[in-house]
Amino acid sequence: MSNYDEIKNLLKASRTMLSTDRKLNERKEILGKYNLIVEAEENIEEPNNIIKKDNPMDSIEKNIENDEYETADSEGEDRDGIVKKTDKKKGYRISGGLMYIHGKDTKDLQLTTDDKKAFQESMDEFVEEVAEIVDFNKLNLYPNNVEWSGKITEYDIEFFFSIGESNGVYINGSMMKVDEEFLQTMNKLRSYYEKFKTKWSKVIATRKKTIE
Repeated sequence: MSNYDEIKNLLKASRTMLSTDRKLNERKEILGKYNLIVEAEENIEEPNNIIKKDNPMDSIEKNIENDEYETADSEGEDRDGIVKKTDKKKGYRISGGLMYIHGKDTKDLQLTTDDKKAFQESMDEFVEEVAEIVDFNKLNLYPNNVEWSGKITEYDIEFFFSIGESNGVYINGSMMKVDEEFLQTMNKLRSYYEKFKTKWSKVIATRKKTIE
């Protein structure tokens, strides 16, 4: 056999090895006949074991994060225990605080100037009127309710405000010493809640008129 014919047969055999339609025994026979060497030889035992490359765009889309806001759908249960989709939400960072607006449509999630002003004032007034050292949690603005919580560091107690159906101010702590200063702080917290409730009730009313 001439060198030309040998090279021709070798090329044909190589192409045959690259075909995924050949049976396993044919591929082994070709390997032995021409002493071909292939990479990852252990995968030959499983011809259907095809390695799929990741799509770079899929990886990018999965890892995209935005520190400024987030939109998400979640699920909850109604009073009858039936699972249903709840509102979308979008978060905004304002003067070091975090506020989430909840709504059914994208148009309901827009931050207005009044919303931003109310949140800034709420944080400033709390520090001035209740406690100077406090860690605020996110404020949740719903179509018919506002919920806000945080921790008063001095007394190691957590507070929770709600102006909806469960309206009121709630506290949570462990082994709190009830002295005069503590009672004064609790009175300040309760008094400030009334201001908070009035302010955010107006915000909710204004947002409803704007959306309608």
